[in-house]
Amino acid sequence: MYLYGASGHAKVVIDLLGAVGIPIDGLVDDNLSIQSLDGFPVRHNPEGLQPFIVTIGNCLIRKRVVERLGNISFGMAIHPSVIMSRTVFVGEGSVIMAGAILQTGVSVGRHSIVNTGASVDHDCLIGDFVHIAPHCTLCGEVTVEECSWIGAGTTIIQGIHIGKNCFIGAGSVVVEDIPDNVLAYGNPCKVIRRIE
Repeated sequence: MYLYGASGHAKVVIDLLGAVGIPIDGLVDDNLSIQSLDGFPVRHNPEGLQPFIVTIGNCLIRKRVVERLGNISFGMAIHPSVIMSRTVFVGEGSVIMAGAILQTGVSVGRHSIVNTGASVDHDCLIGDFVHIAPHCTLCGEVTVEECSWIGAGTTIIQGIHIGKNCFIGAGSVVVEDIPDNVLAYGNPCKVIRRIE
């Protein structure tokens, strides 16, 4: 397995892969000054390498890297401490971190992150390139659309719809639907401004 992105998120995924016994062949990063990370060599050209997990926390950058890599194979990683219903679907390239809970009927799209200790309840739909940050709580039937970031410790009540390309600030309590392309935060969560 190769990891694309040599930063803090990659370190956590390195630990996760070690916990499940998936060998790491190396990392790739666009920053030429990075030569190694946690003892693994960092290359600067992904050509001929696969499968990958893109280990970049930023949703939009992760999407651009995946699109640039093109038609190659991608892995996925699920920490052994995860509690996950047998009915959960996890798409390629996605990572489910330590202590997460995914209940029945949950679907996690491609290249998404469900981070440490997040709780995703029944029938939630998490789109592609989403980041559910540490210790978020998504109550049942929540939808989070593509490229949205749900900040650490956020709670989203049942049935809420979060649009595409949204950034929900840490510690928010979301009690109303959030439209596409906005920054929103607070308790209760309010739209602050559009994201261009």
